[in-house]
Amino acid sequence: MVKVVKHLKAVGKPSARPGSLPLLTLEHGAIPWLLAVALATAGPHAAHLPWWLSLLVGGTLLWRAWLWQQRRPLPPRWALAPLVIGSIAAIAWQFGTLLGKDAGVALLVVFMALKPMEMSSRRDALVVVLLGYFLLLTHYLYSQSIPTGAWLLAAIALLTAALIRLHGGAQPVATILRHAALLLAQALPFMLILYLLFPRVAGPLWGLPQDAYSGLSGLSEEMSPGTISRLTLSGAIALRSRFAGEPPEKSDLYWRGPVFDEYDGHTWRARALPAKAAQQLPVVTGIGAPLAYSSILEAHNRRWLLALDIATRLPPDSALAPTLEALAREPLRVRTQFSFASSIDYRANVIEAPAILQQALALPKEINPRSRALASEWASRPPEEIAAAALAMFRNEDFYYTLRPSLLGANAMDEFLFDSRRGFCEHYASAFVFLMRAAGVPARVVAGYQGGELNPVDGYVVVRQSDAHAWAEIWLAGQGWVRFDPTAAVAPSRIEQGIDAALPAGEPLPMIVRLDSDWLRQLRNRWEAANNTWNQWVLGYNPQRQREVLSRLGWRDPDWRGMSASLAILCGLALLLVILWTLPRRLAADPVQRAWQKYCAALKGRGILRAEWEGPLDFARRVDRERPDLAALTSEAAGYYAELRYGRSAGNSQLLRRLQQCVRRLPPRRRKHS
Repeated sequence: MVKVVKHLKAVGKPSARPGSLPLLTLEHGAIPWLLAVALATAGPHAAHLPWWLSLLVGGTLLWRAWLWQQRRPLPPRWALAPLVIGSIAAIAWQFGTLLGKDAGVALLVVFMALKPMEMSSRRDALVVVLLGYFLLLTHYLYSQSIPTGAWLLAAIALLTAALIRLHGGAQPVATILRHAALLLAQALPFMLILYLLFPRVAGPLWGLPQDAYSGLSGLSEEMSPGTISRLTLSGAIALRSRFAGEPPEKSDLYWRGPVFDEYDGHTWRARALPAKAAQQLPVVTGIGAPLAYSSILEAHNRRWLLALDIATRLPPDSALAPTLEALAREPLRVRTQFSFASSIDYRANVIEAPAILQQALALPKEINPRSRALASEWASRPPEEIAAAALAMFRNEDFYYTLRPSLLGANAMDEFLFDSRRGFCEHYASAFVFLMRAAGVPARVVAGYQGGELNPVDGYVVVRQSDAHAWAEIWLAGQGWVRFDPTAAVAPSRIEQGIDAALPAGEPLPMIVRLDSDWLRQLRNRWEAANNTWNQWVLGYNPQRQREVLSRLGWRDPDWRGMSASLAILCGLALLLVILWTLPRRLAADPVQRAWQKYCAALKGRGILRAEWEGPLDFARRVDRERPDLAALTSEAAGYYAELRYGRSAGNSQLLRRLQQCVRRLPPRRRKHS
């Protein structure tokens, strides 16, 4: 018993510096929890850190674990200084700066790895835990996926468990994890309230200004051989669309993107229109009932909205360009949902601006003489017959659809049409438009996506980057712009079934596109449906979505003042409910507290009242002064309680039994004599 009291007094001794707080020694058994925290919070960053930095961090943590296992002393701080300075210098050399996302995260990871090398007190351990909480936030700068969220929840549970082990002493692992889960469950109501009511901001939540929109993929503002074929190597999702009724056939799903009307012999680009033509509003007449649908577009940092060809009703802050693509006012930099109506059978710009038609006939001079000669043979025919002749050539002659075409030289069209005859959709669309223009028919290239796969789990048509496509359209008198897809003449299965059905085995398509197992396809559909829900309700919970949710809950016109007041009131009520739920359970479930309170109540019956602010050891010293006959037993009971409550013996059933026996060992009360 004397050893217990001496240990508690030694732990609470102040440090050597006058006025400083006591430095509690870090328990040997708590170190593995802190090393696990460092690994869980810094480890996933190895995916985007330089390899040498990942090796440094992993080696340092292994070194610290070895020192713990062997009970070796930590290296002196002066020996760690060169390692810290060298790491900072190497990071500055690697990234060219110590500022910004990548360099800043690298510094935090290094600090997390090196701090355990000087961790000897509980204060040092708290620095590791707090650094772990901060480091968790940085993972969302790189990924906001469901696995990332699940990993961060697990890491938060580990951090909370490490705090419990740090302050609660040695306990069974199951007990620590159960306490951590209980604490996180108590925080759940506050998380939900903050999620629903905290005022949202527009724009990306996770990201820095200089890199918030980096790494976005999709269609480019120009097209040359290989542009579309490289894009098809990605299985990433470009957009999801849900139709009000049955979705159209796959062969009718043309998602219109940029229109290219300027050709320099190698690359197609969108040319700026003259001011008069740019101000002309397009005229689209739909034939038949329009299709209503909503699309969720992934960010691509361009203005085009990839509406189904052609849009007849557009979302707010968007317009139909003179070249008939739907354009937003600002580039699409975050995942956004839009509502459209489109007609897949239409008449578009039957009366067209002369400047647009003139641009749709322009060709570079003195290139591709064989292609020009072929087009001149067709020039006397009507435009519809010229287009039919070009399609018949692609359909009936030995042309091949492939992602591995031959390299083309200065006369690219001649080499493709008469020599290699191997190409992808951009080759066929480009060659078709060249032939049409050479024959005197206004024509242009349209890029976008063709097709899509219905996900039966959530009812969305999923369009991937591998569905990227290029086609052509020509202007016909009395009909306006009419779509012609020369790829359909070469590989009709590409349009009707998808790119995986059109390409031969061995072509480098993404594995996700080539899935031929039913159960794998079902698993993929469920996973993508779950991701879609996550994107809409977690990552996409923007101000508009927040207003929609609050409106459904009966709040017609929410503003930030009302939401802030509701937030404070609901958080207060949640805190009150948590207190009412946990406090009685805590008192009832803590046998150590009950035993100590029972002993203090017994002393109260003997005339000794313990103040609420009085600690167990201070109370024992006062009993020693006031009742020497009860001093030894009270000091013993106080020592047991302090060790069970604040020492290293939490959960020790033998000490608990001794504390409970102290009540029975109290001498009988003194009888009052009349």
